[in-house]
Amino acid sequence: MTQRLILLATLAALTACSKAESSSAEHPLPDTRRPEPTTYYVDALRGSDEGTGTSVDGAWQSLARASQVKLQPGDQLLLRRGATFEGELEISGTGTSDRPILVGAYGEGAAPVVRGYDQSMYAVRVLNSSYLTLTGLHIINTGRERLAGRTGLKIECSDFGLSRSLTIDHVLVSDVNGSLVKAEGGGSGILIVNGGRTIASRFDSLTIQNCHIRDCARNAMIWSGYYDRRQWLPSTNTVVRGCLIEGVPGDGIVPIGCEHTLIEGNLMRLCPELLPMTEAAAGIWPWSCDDTVIQFNEVSGHKAPWDAQAYDCDFNCRGTVIQYNYSHDNYGGLVLVCDNGAERNYSLGNEAPVVRYNVSIGDGVRPRETRQGMFSPSVHIAGRVTKALLEHNIIVATPKPADNIDRTIVCSDSWDGCADETTLRRNIFCAQEPSRFEMTQSTRNTFDGNVYLGSYDALPADARAATTCQPFADMLHADPQLSPLMQRREACGEVLVTVSREAIERLFSDCGLD
Repeated sequence: MTQRLILLATLAALTACSKAESSSAEHPLPDTRRPEPTTYYVDALRGSDEGTGTSVDGAWQSLARASQVKLQPGDQLLLRRGATFEGELEISGTGTSDRPILVGAYGEGAAPVVRGYDQSMYAVRVLNSSYLTLTGLHIINTGRERLAGRTGLKIECSDFGLSRSLTIDHVLVSDVNGSLVKAEGGGSGILIVNGGRTIASRFDSLTIQNCHIRDCARNAMIWSGYYDRRQWLPSTNTVVRGCLIEGVPGDGIVPIGCEHTLIEGNLMRLCPELLPMTEAAAGIWPWSCDDTVIQFNEVSGHKAPWDAQAYDCDFNCRGTVIQYNYSHDNYGGLVLVCDNGAERNYSLGNEAPVVRYNVSIGDGVRPRETRQGMFSPSVHIAGRVTKALLEHNIIVATPKPADNIDRTIVCSDSWDGCADETTLRRNIFCAQEPSRFEMTQSTRNTFDGNVYLGSYDALPADARAATTCQPFADMLHADPQLSPLMQRREACGEVLVTVSREAIERLFSDCGLD
């Protein structure tokens, strides 16, 4: 009986298999193999939107036609070099790690120009994409009048989930005339936005490198993400590297709502004095971020009416590290470390920032009065900052061009509260005119083993203070620009001067300050 059941089961299985094979032959299963990638061409000079778009001879003409393509893994969308494309380019596609999408250029000549319309909020937008690289374009967005929120390149992730591995490489963004007023929405060269009403969305491994942002207002590149600690969903592993920023009057690089951000090897310079007197701005700084590293950058010539420091660790941040950077000739000082003590519903404050091995020469040269007169200390700590550490920095306060300019080296003052447990150790303060330290009501300050060169109203309590440092004095006398401490890098084809880690650590060791 058992053998009979086994035989019947076997015959039934064979019959079912035979029927399945017959059904498959009549109705074949869909081919699940991935299609071969497609390259699309766009030519504003000789193209036609009636073409296939898949060959040079069959290139499309308009950005509107190119924007209709939903790019697939391995696809390329290429704009002809030497051509100018009027309008807005919309880019959307999801590649894979082994078959990324490329949006770039083909042919010979100058980079293709994408120029927005008069009322365009952006000229190029990358929307809800992953594993995609944008490279080799020149983006312009100039209207007849300044427009609040106008940007050149918008990178957006909304109701999408996780946008992975976007790369913006060798892109020039220029001539964006956004608003100069932050409260109006400002304007920017590059704007990064993440959020969503139905699906919380963010970026992972967004890289912006070797890009040039020129003559853009108000800011160079700025984020807009989840800044509220009660709804904390940060974008992760962002990198901004090797970028050149010039002709930007406001903020340079400002990640918002990010975690594990690396900002290195960037150059910001030639900032025009365009902002209204109500405006504050600085060079490179995080806001509502965790574990940001800002290193090997150079910022000079910042001329904002308020702040105008090269670097800043702003509020609602934890674990910011600012190191091996060069700052010079800014209206503000080397660094601002701040927290608005009244904001405690969405902010946790500013916790444990570290500022180390940076060099400031000739900062704090604000030429006209602003909110608090000629206020421009070399180091400004404002508000309820906790456990800030400033160590192994070199601040050379050169002679000011006018008698009424602020000559404070370090100021720690109130912004709805004062700093607690600030440590300043083994720094070299060199004041070439009489200077001072002003710590106001900040509590539990520690000064330990600093070098104080020059004349001060009074020195802080520092049991291991020194007023001489021969190796540094010899270097400064031989070269006021401290060139032996510097190294040269490249930022988008221009020379970037920043601090050599090995050289500055060796100097502090020679001075007995390691």
